[in-house]
Amino acid sequence: MDALDRVVKPKTKRAKRFLEKREPKLSENIKNAMLIKGGNANSTVTQVLRDVYALKKPYGILYKKKNITRPFEDQTSLEFFSKKSDCSLFMFGSHNKKRPNNLVIGRMYDYHVLDMIELGIEKFVSLKDIKNSKCPEGTKPMLIFAGDDFDVTEDYRRLKSLLIDFFRGPTVSNIRLAGLEYVLHFTALNGKIYFRSYKLLLKKSGCRTPRIELEEMGPSLDLVLRRTHLASDDLYKLSMKMPKALKPKKKKNISHDTFGTTYGRIHMQKQDLSKLQTRKMKGLKKRPAERKAEEEENKSKRIKKN
Repeated sequence: MDALDRVVKPKTKRAKRFLEKREPKLSENIKNAMLIKGGNANSTVTQVLRDVYALKKPYGILYKKKNITRPFEDQTSLEFFSKKSDCSLFMFGSHNKKRPNNLVIGRMYDYHVLDMIELGIEKFVSLKDIKNSKCPEGTKPMLIFAGDDFDVTEDYRRLKSLLIDFFRGPTVSNIRLAGLEYVLHFTALNGKIYFRSYKLLLKKSGCRTPRIELEEMGPSLDLVLRRTHLASDDLYKLSMKMPKALKPKKKKNISHDTFGTTYGRIHMQKQDLSKLQTRKMKGLKKRPAERKAEEEENKSKRIKKN
């Protein structure tokens, strides 16, 4: 049995707190990513991993030592690192003659590889090479995907889901305009994926809504899709399953039409409209003669009943 798989009973309070953090939760922690260099990673791949780590901070771990592993042949080392560092996302960089400047991006489910996609770097411009102002650490990016392939092809559709998972950062309830600082743009065109990063500049427009300009910040990557290792439909569906406690409760007697109008049905007891209180006005008051006639009618009804 693997040392990390066996049941561990905490002996100290610190160890107990550590294990409680790793327990399943209704609202899971922010997904962390580990960036790993292969045994034969060159300077280009190393710089790409550093730049991606700069975008992912503080939700990433960069391994500086080289690790001799092949994710598509053997995934045990990746699963070991995932459990050790509590990371559910990974990026692995390597370089060889058959697959030069190679990146493998993937994610875990229950500390086992769910799916991963291999990308080849054809062109790369680093953060350092673009001499513009950068965004502060921990800024949540806006993600834009352009190209029909992201909605049509299954491999590209899964790649889009993977990239959203990798770069989206923490879930927030409210966003202020000044917090929208940079954009990550992914374009799928002619079998290539173009990854660009822009800083958002809010300029004066003469009205309340500012004028927006984009300034390239880096890194810039031209990628090509190579190999894929995708999870089966059943496993992918299981990984997306939502706990019952988080599912929205169905509201009874409420319906919506095609235009989005909400209709509600109210169930009430039968009401006696004769006892309904109306507005008191002099013009609506009964005259003495009408009152007498009404009283006589009520008396005659009672006598008939008896």
